[in-house]
Amino acid sequence: MSDRYEDLHFIDTTKNVWNYSLLTAEDIANFQAGTHYRLYQKFGSRSCQVNGTWGVYFCVWAPNATEVSVTGNFNNWEKRSHLLTARWDKSGVWEGFIPALGLGEIYKYYIIGFEGRATEKTDPFANYCEVRPLTASITWDMYYDWKDAAWMKQRKKRNALDAPWSVYEVHLASWQRPDAFDEESYNTYDQIRERLVPYVKEMGFTHVEFMPVMEHPFDGSWGYQCTGYFAATSRFGDPQGLMRLIDAFHAENIGVILDWVPSHFPYDAHGLFMFDGTHTYEYADMRKGFHPDWNSYIFNYKRGEVKSFLISSARFWFDYFHIDGIRVDAVSSILKLDYSREEGEWEPNEFGGNGNIEAIAFIRDLNETIYRDFPDVQTIAEESTDWPGVSRHTWHGGLGFGMKWMMGWMHDTLDYFALDPIERRNHQHKFSFSMMYYYDENFMLPLSHDEVVHGKSPMLYKMPGDEWQKFATLRLMYTYMWMHPGAKLLFMGNEIGQTTEWNYKSELNWGLLQYPLHKGVQTCIADLNSLLTTQPALYEYQFREEGFAWCDLNHAEESVISFIRKGKDPKDDLLIVLNMTPVVRNDWAIEVSEKPYSAEIFNSDRPVYGGTGDSYNPDIRTEIIDKKAKKVRILVNLPPLGAIVLK
Repeated sequence: MSDRYEDLHFIDTTKNVWNYSLLTAEDIANFQAGTHYRLYQKFGSRSCQVNGTWGVYFCVWAPNATEVSVTGNFNNWEKRSHLLTARWDKSGVWEGFIPALGLGEIYKYYIIGFEGRATEKTDPFANYCEVRPLTASITWDMYYDWKDAAWMKQRKKRNALDAPWSVYEVHLASWQRPDAFDEESYNTYDQIRERLVPYVKEMGFTHVEFMPVMEHPFDGSWGYQCTGYFAATSRFGDPQGLMRLIDAFHAENIGVILDWVPSHFPYDAHGLFMFDGTHTYEYADMRKGFHPDWNSYIFNYKRGEVKSFLISSARFWFDYFHIDGIRVDAVSSILKLDYSREEGEWEPNEFGGNGNIEAIAFIRDLNETIYRDFPDVQTIAEESTDWPGVSRHTWHGGLGFGMKWMMGWMHDTLDYFALDPIERRNHQHKFSFSMMYYYDENFMLPLSHDEVVHGKSPMLYKMPGDEWQKFATLRLMYTYMWMHPGAKLLFMGNEIGQTTEWNYKSELNWGLLQYPLHKGVQTCIADLNSLLTTQPALYEYQFREEGFAWCDLNHAEESVISFIRKGKDPKDDLLIVLNMTPVVRNDWAIEVSEKPYSAEIFNSDRPVYGGTGDSYNPDIRTEIIDKKAKKVRILVNLPPLGAIVLK
């Protein structure tokens, strides 16, 4: 027996909009309970055939509306000629089928809402939208013939926590533009594919992370104020263009992470705010519903329909775009009722605390769902406080993320390397502190876009000294970052030693690469990536205590620090020595146990990186101190403001 709607119900084909539904009673129950995570297969606009006629089915949630219609070019933007029907079950869902409507049609919902307020809204489930400043949705098909079966089959290994992670963070609009001086000029997804994929491959990054590609009205938000949670931005083309870009990365064995923003949304008239004339997606209580930092609105995580909407959005990108991870933005602001609020501006939870209980439940359900359905990916939290167990399993009381950004490491590292070298001896604790709490979480070390905007200066100019010292210190800091346990994330432009802050309206200053020092930084990063992916000691135990040991922290006065990275096979162990001052130190003695480190496999002072090349170690001199205790002393030459890696 058929369970098709048209076989069970009479369809009145005399009307402009036919009564038709793709939803079952179970769909509605799960939607309302906050447990329907595939809403994108039912809601929005979808091309289908009803009674032998092709057209488009529309489905939207507007619980406070008294009337909802579809308006667009196809009906000359008539407001009320194509009325949708409210479901009989009081779910607040409106739906209907418009016959003979095709793909590529521009439309909006015209909603008579709470207290008779009339609004025109973009479809919250649209897969494609007009290029801003236009705001209408476009009927579209999400079909794409993926070519990445080989990647999908073996990506579990590449996305695992014991795999190398070196992430290149990219803002697609401003990585390169057709015209660097025209902020309205964009490369298409295909042009980006032709340029970006070979570059990331050549640089040796294992993953790329896109700042939000979900549709957003204001370029200055960098994508973090999103209106289209199921739509790839049309600035660069259609959704299949983004699919081709991701497919091409996968062909080169590079994983793709998307930034995703379930924390807040803007108040643009066509967006989610006051969707049906009152607070539908956001909390009605502005102590919870308004975000003072970003002048935006916070999702009502208590509402089942909103939770279903958000988790469906995350799942959509994994399902339809084959992504390898999401980096969830502003997690602290989701979790904390008092985030950026003074006393009296927030209300404690039922237990008297500052945690948003329904938001915590949402985060846990999000992570459980993603890892259940896509066990070969990662979710990554941008969480800036000391909230416990962010990257611990939910069944151990954690939030369930795979990794968390290590913001404390980032601040301490930049503070330390900004010091005059003569001052570093007094601040070694800043350098070594990260390992005191490193094993609390699975950490990703970020030098992200946030560190090179708003007057914080580019990475190069955070470093002290003359030009040579700035470049040497930058290479030293990057070497330390790559050798430190944990995943790595580097924002675009940091790898070429940008001399200006990031400007989203322009593009990176690629002309700098004509200068040897800038080209040297780029070569250094590529070699560090090569080291990371070929040396198992740098990733096999990157989140486990057996992967790291301090070798020598007792020379603060000279600012020379050494540590060991360990793999599963002791033969893979690496000794890293960092010389934090511009003083050359020949015949520097280090005591190590049993292992004779016999080869220098990396030196940040090589001429090809823009270094002097004067201090290097063609052979490592070793003398036995205590045969019984298997103690040996090695003598090495340390370059000024340089790092060496021995194997």
